[in-house]
Amino acid sequence: MKQIKENAKNKMEKSINVMLSDFSSIRAGRANPAVLNKVQVEYYGAMTPVSQMAAVSVAEARVLVIQPWDKSTLKAIEKAIQASDIGINPQNDGNVIRLTFPQLTEDRRKELVKDIKKMGEDCKVAIRSIRRDAMEKFKAMKKNGDITEDDLKDCEDEIQKITDKFVKEVEGHVADKEKEILSI
Repeated sequence: MKQIKENAKNKMEKSINVMLSDFSSIRAGRANPAVLNKVQVEYYGAMTPVSQMAAVSVAEARVLVIQPWDKSTLKAIEKAIQASDIGINPQNDGNVIRLTFPQLTEDRRKELVKDIKKMGEDCKVAIRSIRRDAMEKFKAMKKNGDITEDDLKDCEDEIQKITDKFVKEVEGHVADKEKEILSI
């Protein structure tokens, strides 16, 4: 029983970590190197993340500087950024690539908040699914005679408390990210 609860808890934590990772890739009007996490560049026949090919730093609040270790990759990195869905045009000066993040419009902020709420809702659905799986395992144990009716009730109550805690945590993260975007 304890193993099932621990597995459920770990899976719920992983769901929250995935949501937070998705949050970090949202372009929120200020320079954030995490927006490049999903940008891959073809480098000697292999798809390579930008972060493994260059030093990525925040020069100013809204400017990201990408300085490749191999200058011959500048054009490839620039093309990969243009082809990606981050929606920022890179400026290449021959030595470094600069990404200037524009100020967010009110409409864009509202759109981002909707995306964040959807990600939060998806995470809550995943957490509830994990709860359901754990409950089914407990019911199977009851059916097999491994646990009593009272044990089943206790386990269901405990799993529900764990689920409620994680759902509340998701709502907190969503509210924080929403506040961050609307206050930029």
